[in-house]
Amino acid sequence: MPKKLYKIEQGRVFCGVCGGIGEYLNLDPNIIRLIAVLLGVSFAFIPALIAYIVMACILPDKSMTF
Repeated sequence: MPKKLYKIEQGRVFCGVCGGIGEYLNLDPNIIRLIAVLLGVSFAFIPALIAYIVMACILPDKSMTF
């Protein structure tokens, strides 16, 4: 069964995108959140925010995929 990228519903902070990426990569979602914040602050806040919003709109919820 192939891995699927989705948003999580339990343990989400904003939309569940970082939690879904953490589950997909088998990493702690807090590490993904920290990396996202550091990349957004150090490089470009607006493109990182736009990417997060796009992923929040495109990715399905976990309950919709399983």
